[in-house]
Amino acid sequence: MPSNRSGGSNRNSGSSRGSSSGSRAVHQSSVQDLIRSLQSHRVNTLTELCRIERVAASCDREEDAQAFQGPMTEAWNYYVSSRQFMTELRGLTPNYPFCGDVVADAHGRVVADQNSNRSWNLAWLILAKVQTDSMIPAYAASEAIRPEMWGEHEPTQGEIDQLAACFEYEWTAAISRMLRHWTSPPTWY
Repeated sequence: MPSNRSGGSNRNSGSSRGSSSGSRAVHQSSVQDLIRSLQSHRVNTLTELCRIERVAASCDREEDAQAFQGPMTEAWNYYVSSRQFMTELRGLTPNYPFCGDVVADAHGRVVADQNSNRSWNLAWLILAKVQTDSMIPAYAASEAIRPEMWGEHEPTQGEIDQLAACFEYEWTAAISRMLRHWTSPPTWY
């Protein structure tokens, strides 16, 4: 049986006005439930936030779409500021933990970028900035040369380059994997 999350599935089915209005009430209730889950931060993972973002993007009613705007923006901001974003990135990079300086630098670049208002999604903006500004190679090289990476061992340039390549490979794969959550950029225009 086909279902429509937006509640519009009964439009041409010959339903009575009463059931259509009941469907609208159920839909309105589910929209409000999703908004409350965003506001309370009950939902704070990339996968779940993207799921709600897709629901919000598919709203048939303009009022519903507008009702999602503020809470969705705040939920993405919270996702980044609560360090859940960093936790998920590190979960994707178990062998070469993702460097928090990359996220902090990308966040700073997003804030300074006048075009950053093109999206409500801070996590996506940061991921896109890391990718478009090719930030990973420089940070991978910087991380690989740190003395604490080597302990008492004095590495050769070849060893440093090899470690940097490992960081770069794993970090790039994590960024790409997270960006695959969006089939199209979450932007206003």
